[in-house]
Amino acid sequence: MIRPGSWLGILGGGQLGRMFTQAAQAMGYRVAVLDPDRSSPGGRVAEKHLQAQYDDLDGLGELASISSAVTTEFENVPADSLRFLSDLLPVSPNAEAVEVAQDRIREKTFLSNHGFKVAPYAAFNNINDVIYASDDLIFPGLLKASRFGYDGKGQLLINNRAELRGGFEKLGGVPCVFEQFLALHSEVSVIVARDKKGDTSVFPVAENQHCNGILDLTISPARISDLLAAKATKMAVSLAEALRYEGILCVEFFVLKDDVLIINEIAPRPHNSGHFTIDACNVSQFEQQVRVMCGLPLSKPIQHVPAVMVNLLGDLWTKGEPDWYRVLQNDRVRLHLYNKDQPRSGRKMGHLTVVDADLDKALASSKDIKALLK
Repeated sequence: MIRPGSWLGILGGGQLGRMFTQAAQAMGYRVAVLDPDRSSPGGRVAEKHLQAQYDDLDGLGELASISSAVTTEFENVPADSLRFLSDLLPVSPNAEAVEVAQDRIREKTFLSNHGFKVAPYAAFNNINDVIYASDDLIFPGLLKASRFGYDGKGQLLINNRAELRGGFEKLGGVPCVFEQFLALHSEVSVIVARDKKGDTSVFPVAENQHCNGILDLTISPARISDLLAAKATKMAVSLAEALRYEGILCVEFFVLKDDVLIINEIAPRPHNSGHFTIDACNVSQFEQQVRVMCGLPLSKPIQHVPAVMVNLLGDLWTKGEPDWYRVLQNDRVRLHLYNKDQPRSGRKMGHLTVVDADLDKALASSKDIKALLK
């Protein structure tokens, strides 16, 4: 067990690193953040901010010399950096699991090979793969860069075969995945905490709504049957076990007709759809991350009130700071701002959570607030 008062390290100082840091500090730990951005949200609240690139061996070595264990807040940290650190101290999640999650081709292959359902897809590593693509491709679909895409970035809608080559070239000719569009009933996600002993603890299944490829609302508990929720939970735990995962893992699902579950993608870290856990559960996803790192017992998550999480994007700052006074007149609202300097279109600046014993009322309030902010 790593005792309170010890130093914990985290690669990445974005909003997830910030919320991890705050959870760790509440439990009595000190945090060192490694992030190249001198004004990173996590670096601003941590006891120490190491301003270095994620592959800087000197910076990584300093982080290791300070910390008793290290984690990460995002999947695009170089896997070799995690391997370097793992020779020096405990690291979660492991480099192999992160490598799977940070590359869509590798992720789809892993999932398929382990018996998990995914949307029909084709992998294109080069232009010849595109030119000689199978006639079995079904359009429309999304062409996604295999690496470094998020929040709708690095992906294009492809309506027919004629658009495929141009789309591949527009994405830079990098390896891509083409995913067939499916008729969705809804989208849900499951967040699993798994420790080094293989014990797991799972948060309630959440329902997600997206806008322009970015998560807009998370509704928890998800409005699905108990049977389907149990099925999604079982699949998420099975995947964590297949990855030999240690840490917080988010598994995103497409729900098709007849309650068929398809894994959309995985995130080897706390996830935007789990932010409701801060205000609506007895333990947050970030506290669970600390517990895994430190060898503490996993808490059994209990959601004590229904919740709706609303993302706050930089678009809301177009005419200046939003009117938080009016928003907070609703005493069911919990506001979380990330202290980022520059609001930009599509940039996550914060979130708010509406909690209410009546989920329908929470959802109605969230929509009223969205209208007010616009």
